[in-house]
Amino acid sequence: MKKITFLIVSLMVILMTNGYSQRRADIELKYDAIDTATRMVWTGANFAVQFPLGNLRETFKLNMNIGVDFTYKTASNWTMSLDFNYLFGSKVRDQMAVLGADMLTSNGDLIDGNGQKATIYFEGRYWNLSVGFGKIIPFDKWRNSGLWLRLNAGYFEHKIRINDPDNQIPQLSGDYKKGYDQRCGGFALTQFIGYVFVRKVRVASFYAGVEISEIWTKSNRNYQFLLMGKDNTKRFSVLIGPKIGWVIPLFEKRKIQTLYRY
Repeated sequence: MKKITFLIVSLMVILMTNGYSQRRADIELKYDAIDTATRMVWTGANFAVQFPLGNLRETFKLNMNIGVDFTYKTASNWTMSLDFNYLFGSKVRDQMAVLGADMLTSNGDLIDGNGQKATIYFEGRYWNLSVGFGKIIPFDKWRNSGLWLRLNAGYFEHKIRINDPDNQIPQLSGDYKKGYDQRCGGFALTQFIGYVFVRKVRVASFYAGVEISEIWTKSNRNYQFLLMGKDNTKRFSVLIGPKIGWVIPLFEKRKIQTLYRY
């Protein structure tokens, strides 16, 4: 008799446990289908290809852009961020405009210290540090995703990287390069419009869109050899191009919901 009672009680416990587990699974399934807007902190890595306009276009061709950002998103989908971007790969259109005709031969070549044709490379290098504010406008049940509008403001700097791999050009050794690198810096505004995807598996989230920057700069060098003095030109440039980024969540404050199933 005791054995039968034990078996009946054990069976009831198993059935109750299974019923509870099934109900919990149903609630979790239903919960998974709901994504409420939450407070989040994420870091991200991004990549862009940009086309220059204005003064930058006179010197450089298109460039690559890689960056990192730290973003805080409120439960009402406002975003605040700190962004750093490094720009590279921009070819210089005309090396004579960098070094001047007096340093080059009639064929446009540069002669090194051994009397040979020098190997030299020119490339545009920029960097940008900014803070940004934005708004995510959701369109469907995924309340953390949607149209992302952003505005950033910060400091932008660009220069010509002069690379003499053989170190055989005395005219460009040491600090002499600074007289030719056309280093400039100033204020920049950046706007981004795109779509951010923040799904249940947060590390699979990303964003994509178009970015445009307006840049106001002036020379950071006290002396430029081609001008035989300081360059006081005020420059205005624009960078525009597609941008993609990977969202890596660091913290999220989820809302706790009580769901009832009938």
